[in-house]
Amino acid sequence: MPDYSLSLLLKSPEETTALAKKFATVLDAGDVLMLEGGIGAGKTHFARSLIQSLLDAPEDVPSPTFTLVQTYETQSFEIWHADLYRLSSPDEVVELGLVDAFEDSVCLVEWPDRLAELAPQNALSLRFALNETEGHRLLVIEGADLRWKPLIEMISDD
Repeated sequence: MPDYSLSLLLKSPEETTALAKKFATVLDAGDVLMLEGGIGAGKTHFARSLIQSLLDAPEDVPSPTFTLVQTYETQSFEIWHADLYRLSSPDEVVELGLVDAFEDSVCLVEWPDRLAELAPQNALSLRFALNETEGHRLLVIEGADLRWKPLIEMISDD
């Protein structure tokens, strides 16, 4: 059971972008966000918005669906955006170098179930789901690491 959790209703892509920008203000090397949810639930939009808000200069942020991993440099750390949908074994995650990136990069991992036992215990889970109202998304944020408490409190205070 997670120690820290929050449920949000995101009513538009702009609200999702605003939330991603809040996350960007507190992330640091070694932070891992597990982006869960079905196709079209908002994972990539959130990741793209977060990455773009951290970059010094505007840059195209494509989905890593086919490349599996896209990396970006910031002044403070490297960002790894991974889409593990096409992987069939945790061994493939090791081959990508993602496990090493968990230590010193900000990692955004779509389809984190493919990590199995390789999932970092200090990761924050963001579970996106379509809502019955078109364009709305339900987001459940959960983490067990004390590191996430200030972020969840900041978001819940808004």
